[in-house]
Parts: sequence; structure tokens; C-alpha cells
Amino acid sequence: MKNVLLLVHDDAGQEARLQAALDLTRALEGHLRCIDVAALPAIVGDYYSGAADAMLLADERERESANKKTVTARLEHEDVAWDWADVTGSLAESVVDAAALADVIVINRKLDAFPYPDMRDIASRILTHARKPVLAVPDSLERLALDRALIAWDGQASSAATMRACVPILSLAREVEIFMARDGGERTEPTEAAEYLSRHNIHASVRIIDDGLHAADKLIAEEAARWRADYVLMGAYSHGRLMESFGGVTKRMLDKAKLPLLLGH
Repeated sequence: MKNVLLLVHDDAGQEARLQAALDLTRALEGHLRCIDVAALPAIVGDYYSGAADAMLLADERERESANKKTVTARLEHEDVAWDWADVTGSLAESVVDAAALADVIVINRKLDAFPYPDMRDIASRILTHARKPVLAVPDSLERLALDRALIAWDGQASSAATMRACVPILSLAREVEIFMARDGGERTEPTEAAEYLSRHNIHASVRIIDDGLHAADKLIAEEAARWRADYVLMGAYSHGRLMESFGGVTKRMLDKAKLPLLLGH
């Protein structure tokens, strides 16, 4: 895992994304690819919308040009290898198109104080279409810590696939816990996941609780706080996007999680 893809866009979440991507790239001794997206305007409507679209897009490109100068000036003083691509399009689709050779993608989980861009929806679209691990960080993140990894295990294929793909990141942790709130639908036990990790020299503890009353995201958040996790790794949309869209675990975690989320689908 060496190729880190970062969404660059002048919004309230950019600083957190950038810091997380730099920290992750350094830790992996990898390469940072920055994709700077000039987002197409979302205007639908009347006779004048074509001219309005052109003006808004020109403004967006001007902002991103200035943003590029600021960010690249900073990158030149960071100790990471990086390259840059400028594109125009939707934020999610542009990232997906650039992700063919990415090992992990860095975005926000949601912008807590701003409705635009809708990072939760962008994260969901990237997860379901790019099929790569996604690091979704809070917009308040100042430093990405990787010492204590909490794996939220539901025994489904997406959890297993995400864990396997993220072994290089888990290898950086000093402690790993596999946490499961048992609901009877598990295909693979957490002890089997721990055995798998042990063969990669990652020695994880296992904690299982039986709680059918509380939502899984609430239990995960409580365990992350109790165990003092630095981030949470979990499979995303493991029961299908349609079912999740009506208030599923992934959607609520993207909405409210205090910690970075390392997600896979």
C-alpha cells in the first residue's frame, strides 16, 4: 500500500484531508497523488442557466487555481513524494476516475459546519464505485494518529476485505482490537480475523458483546471512546446501499463519527 489519492478542493474540509494524507503517506513511505477538482455548477433551469453555468465555472476554476498555488507551495516543503492533476467535473466522479491505481483514498466523512460540498454523499459514492479503502476524516482533524486501531467487525465479506486490504496500515499500529456486537448474522468470527492478522505479525485482542437493543454505530462509538482508539476500520454498506440509505450504520458513522474512519466496500 504505497499510493495515496487525495481530493483537493477549496472547502472547509481541505486542511484535515491534506494533513491526514500527508501523515498517512509518510507512515507508509508512499506517494501522494493530488487530484484538484474544479466542481461543475449544479444549476438546473431556465433560459439563462447556460451563461450562469459558465460564469460559475470560471469562478470555480479561478478559486482552484489560487488554491493550487497555496497547496503546492506547502507540499514543496513536506517530506513526501507527490504529483498533481487538475480536472473539472463532479467531486465524487473525478475521484473515482482517478482511483484506478490508488491503494487508499483520503476524503472527509462530512463537513459538520457547512452543507456544501455534501461530503457524506461524496464519500458514499466513492466507496460504492471506487471499491478501494477510503480514509474519511472529520473536518476538525489536526493530526492522523495510527497507534490504536479499532476494527468494527460484523463478520461480513466487506469487513474481511477491508481488513485484508488495510494490513499495511494496521501493521503501523501498536495495538489493535477487534470489536463485535453480535447479532447472529456473522459469517466469520472475530477470532478468525485475529488469527489472520497474527500471520501478518499483527496481534489483535478480541472483544465481543451481546447487545441486540442498541444501534451498532452507537456501540462502536462507545467502544472507541472506552478503548481510546485513534481510528475505526470497518466494512461499509455490507447489507447493500439501498437498505443502508434508510439510516444504516455506515451512513450514521459518516454523519457523526468523532474519529477517522477507514472504510471499504
